[in-house]
Order: sequence, then structure tokens, then C-alpha cells
Amino acid sequence: MPAPTPSRDPWFDNAKMALVTLVVVGHAWTLLPDTRLNTHLYDFLYAWHVPAFVFVTGYLSQRFHWTPQRLWALVKTVAVPYVVFEAALAIFRVKVGGEELEDLFTDPHWPMWYLSALFFWRLLTPIFRPLPGAVVVAIGLSLAAGLWAGDTFDVARIMGLLPFFVMGLKATPERLALLRQRRVKQAGVAILVALAVVSLSIDSWASTEWLYYRSTYGQMGSSDLEAIGIRTAMLTMGTLGAFSFLSLVPRVHGWFTRMGAWTLVVYLFHGFAIKGAAYAGYSDWADDHAIVSFVLTSLLAVLLALGLALTPVARRLNAAVDPVGTAERKVKATLAPDDEDEDKDGSKGEGEDGDGDDDGVGTRRASGEPVRLG
Repeated sequence: MPAPTPSRDPWFDNAKMALVTLVVVGHAWTLLPDTRLNTHLYDFLYAWHVPAFVFVTGYLSQRFHWTPQRLWALVKTVAVPYVVFEAALAIFRVKVGGEELEDLFTDPHWPMWYLSALFFWRLLTPIFRPLPGAVVVAIGLSLAAGLWAGDTFDVARIMGLLPFFVMGLKATPERLALLRQRRVKQAGVAILVALAVVSLSIDSWASTEWLYYRSTYGQMGSSDLEAIGIRTAMLTMGTLGAFSFLSLVPRVHGWFTRMGAWTLVVYLFHGFAIKGAAYAGYSDWADDHAIVSFVLTSLLAVLLALGLALTPVARRLNAAVDPVGTAERKVKATLAPDDEDEDKDGSKGEGEDGDGDDDGVGTRRASGEPVRLG
């Protein structure tokens, strides 16, 4: 794997790998019994870790433009994996789990909504990046989306989480540097503790479903005014929690940093393991061993994320995640083996300082390296 370029901040890869690990942990927790502790920790995690993920994705999407090259990169690294894994997971869920799925591809099934959202967020980037007051506009759209947004391509979540993406688009290295201050880190710890306390009472004034940003206000059974207030509270909690977490992410380069290059591999493949465990009856065992199952499930989820992100494993799985890029590289290696050798020796790939984007979804699109997840 090419050595990181000096201009690349390891903080982003550390943040991405930490966040995709938390995604795996959160999804694994759905296998656990609905105890008060499990519900509380789940609500606490979902209050901020997806917003943080979306923010990082937005920041790493700033260079996207409506050019043929970048649009093609978006198709082959986001749209193609969406089609491949929406189909693969559907086959797995139907054939192995006996589930019945409807509206394949047009209504993203778990956990493919993020790729659908990323595709449309990226297309909106050239509009929001230069727009004055873009964050305010995005908040307005998020609040309004609860009135009408539906399930097609999960537009409800695309619009609901849009403010976090736009915050990322508008962030600058100078502003992010403020997160390094000692007092900001201390405030971050205090805010996360406060959110942990607040999440104890979420079910008394809202519900876990609000944390998904996917349901209309009518479906939630709230008046429009009340619902807008709840959505505003969720956006506030997500923003505070995301920045608090990001302030605590280390900026040192190490083995964990290198795993951040393979976040899309982790995201797309972990669903098979989670669903497989559910089909195998893991939840039945967990119901009878509440405490042990929580500890074991959390540990196994972390190990799953780390295992999928191991370079020897991820390199092989990446052929399925980035089939078009893999084919292009094989053709290039056949026609120009000397150029391929140069790439392997560490020339810049499209996802670094080349012509492509590090889109936050986990892949470098050159030299056989990953397609990135944010």
C-alpha cells in the first residue's frame, strides 16, 4: 500500500475507521434484547455517530465538480457498488433468511441507504459548496423534509441528514484545527456525557425512530410543529455529539489509520455477518444471556470491523466493492505493465492528490487501493 502523502491528515482516516467500527457495533446491537441498558446505549450512539460520519463524508467531498471524469468516478465507485450489493444482500436475505423484499434498488434496503444518500449528496455538492448560508438552507430542507419526503432512494434520510453533509462541505482546515484545543476536548467529553444522560429520556419525548431521519412527521404521530421541534433537537444533539467525538480522535498515524482506507469494504460486507448471525438464532441466545451477550457482541463487532479492514482481506474483497476499477486496473496492467509497477511503488492515486476524490466512503481509486466511505 502506498505510503501516505505528507499532505494527508491521518485524523480523517482515524475518524473514518472509528466511525465505521461504531456503525458495525450499532448494527450488531440490534441482535441484543431490548433491555433498558441496551436501548439507552443504542440511542446514545445513534444520536451522533451517523451525523459525524456524514460530516466527514461532506468534508472529503469538497472537490467534487460536475465534470465527466468525476461523474464517471461517482458512478463506478458509488452507483455500481450500490447496485451490486443491493442485489447481493437481497439474494442473501431472501435465500438464506427467508425474507421478502420489495422495491429493490428504488427503496434502499439495510444498510444500502448510505450509498444512495452519498450519490445524491455528491451531486448537490457544487450547489451547496459556494452557496452563502448553505447550512441554514440545509437545515430548512431537513425540517421541511419530514413533511413530505418518502422512501424512494431514501430521500427522507438524504434530506434529513443533509445539514451534516453541508457542514462538512463548509468546514475548513482552520476551523477543524479548533478541535485540537485542550479546552475543546474537555468540552467534548462533557458534552458526550451530557448526551448520554439526555439519551436516557429520549423515549419520553421522542423515540429511537427519530434518530434514523427516515420517517415523515405524520408517520411519527406528532403534529408538524411538535415534530419540527423534535427534529431540531435531534439536529442539535447530532451536531454537538459529532464535533465532540471528532475532537477526541487522535491525529497520530498508525495501523488503525491504514485501516481507514478500507471503510467501504467494512461497511458493505459486515451486513452479511450481522444478518447471518440473526438467521442462525444468535438473538435467541442473547435473550437468555443479556449481560454476557452485550459484551461479547460488542467485542465481536469490533473484531469484525478490524478483520474486514486488514489489508490482505480488504484487497481481495475490494474486487467486489469496486468491480469497474478492478477491471480497469487489470486492463491497464496488461497494456502498460510498467505504469502499473509505478502505481504500486506509490504514485498518487485518484483518491489522494490526483484527479479523483476521496469521497469519504472508503476507497482510493488507483493502484488497487480502496473506494472510501466517510
